Amino acid sequence: MSVWSSLVGQEHVVATLTQAVAEPRAMTHAWLFTGPPGSGRSVAARAFAAALQCEESPPGCGTCKNCRMAMSATHPDITNVSTDKVVIDIREVRELVTTAARSASQGRWRIVIVEDADRMVERTSNVLLKSIEEPPEHTVWLLCAPSPDDVIVTIRSRCRHVSLRVPPPDAVARLLVERDGVDPATAAVAARAAQSHVGMARRLATDPEARERRRRLLEIPTSIRGVGDAVVQAAVLVEGATAEAKSAGAQRDEEERAELLRTLGVGEGPVPPAYRAQLRQLEEQQKRRATRAQRDFLDRAMVDLLAFYRDVVSVQLGTGAELVNADVEDRVRGLAARSTPEQTLRRMDAIGEARTRLAANVAPLLAVEAMLIALRPQG
Repeated sequence: MSVWSSLVGQEHVVATLTQAVAEPRAMTHAWLFTGPPGSGRSVAARAFAAALQCEESPPGCGTCKNCRMAMSATHPDITNVSTDKVVIDIREVRELVTTAARSASQGRWRIVIVEDADRMVERTSNVLLKSIEEPPEHTVWLLCAPSPDDVIVTIRSRCRHVSLRVPPPDAVARLLVERDGVDPATAAVAARAAQSHVGMARRLATDPEARERRRRLLEIPTSIRGVGDAVVQAAVLVEGATAEAKSAGAQRDEEERAELLRTLGVGEGPVPPAYRAQLRQLEEQQKRRATRAQRDFLDRAMVDLLAFYRDVVSVQLGTGAELVNADVEDRVRGLAARSTPEQTLRRMDAIGEARTRLAANVAPLLAVEAMLIALRPQG
């Protein structure tokens, strides 16, 4: 299977990247991959890195040693950076610049992939800028961000831009069937419910708990009767996101703590005072990561609610568009009959405002409470 096989619905991107691999004159030292969540920005970057290191013909075979190591993030000449924190700090970027200056040890290129380039503040981006302006020979930077505007202009002007689009749901469903062995009907529902986000679609198709969480979430629009219900549901939603964030990071946090203590030469028992500062610093990093994860879970829930109300207004206006949430069509049509398009649009505005507040670090519970109060029946 080729390294491009998991890049769903992006034929134009594959054509651009394969040409760059095959034709040195089409190659450049810095690339910016942009596209909405789930479009496959990081997948495209990893596939491109693998094809650049591949020595078979055509490059990107997916079966050679270089391809396998690149796709499993174990290739010694490919550095892959992603973060669960709110921002990538300046220390990490300085280390990347140092890494980028080294010669490749095994492959043809030294490649650095930054999956969350939008999480660099301007001061941090400026550290990266010089390396992109004057790159060492045979060094390639692959930056990923939701849009070009999420990267400072001095960096994006020095990168070749590759724009990914949202893949069609049937292409995502086909990937789930062929790659993950998912039942075609389940794959189709998951792909549409995830709005073609490949990672979310796979989770919905293969994880019963994820499907149950979505089912409970989509009951909220029809279960809120007043302010009291909204406040209770907000607490449940935020507590659930917090628990998911802690659960997702618990093992990693424990491994990081154990590794730090081993590095410091500390065994079982109390941590000596001289090392407590390092431990506190790690705990602060983990706390920021958990906060980011919680907000990401909540934002995804809000995106799902927006899709639900988009279906409602589509029914109300008689657009004939295929429903995102076809598996709860009765609920969608019931709410459409009990409300007006104007009310639905106001509710969608309230969800959009909640997402903005969450991104601005408003307390999650306050943002979610205000949103759910706005979703209750009026009059």
